[in-house]
Amino acid sequence: MLDETDIQILELLVEDARRSYTDIAQVVNLSPPAVSDRIDRLSESGVIRRFTVELDRSQLRAGVPLLVTLLPSTSAANSVHAAVREDPQVEHSFMTADNTVIFSAHVRGDRVRTAIDDIVDLSRIDSYEISIIDTAEWSPTIGGTEFALSCAECGNTVTTEGHSEQIGGTQRHFCCSSCLHRFRERYDRIEADTDTPENTNTESNDPSWSL
Repeated sequence: MLDETDIQILELLVEDARRSYTDIAQVVNLSPPAVSDRIDRLSESGVIRRFTVELDRSQLRAGVPLLVTLLPSTSAANSVHAAVREDPQVEHSFMTADNTVIFSAHVRGDRVRTAIDDIVDLSRIDSYEISIIDTAEWSPTIGGTEFALSCAECGNTVTTEGHSEQIGGTQRHFCCSSCLHRFRERYDRIEADTDTPENTNTESNDPSWSL
């Protein structure tokens, strides 16, 4: 469902999220209202999640910039990553496929281990490594990325022949008209069952009917 113009608009927003619709329109050869419509559609579809500000935290916070690698047990990996991700001292966090948790943070030089222990309980970590960051560069880009929306009914990739429709207050995407009709019919049945109090054991309570 994304064309070359959509990707070009995304590239411009990645470079500068404050860029005006007029500036973008001049680059992509569209009118400002057409650019606005496309950005709204990209937001509704979830391709654009939010517009934010990238800060140079070194200008705002004293301390030593660290890159920390944690090796938690397999059972603790998700909760460790969640604790790291939610800590206000952490700037970037990642979890790899082998359950290694990596994050960057600024901490006082005289309390490095204490600061790390404040972020995550080190008793839950099998081993860890701390490195001082010399230079950091965060360069978000969409170059080389292929965008694809998934069909809300069957999970297949939605192409330019697909369909989009607002259902249940959410913009949903479908690979074909058949998937759209099946999804809409099931949604309408679930809505009808929900509105009928005596139908407490109907298909609406079956987890396989979730949307």
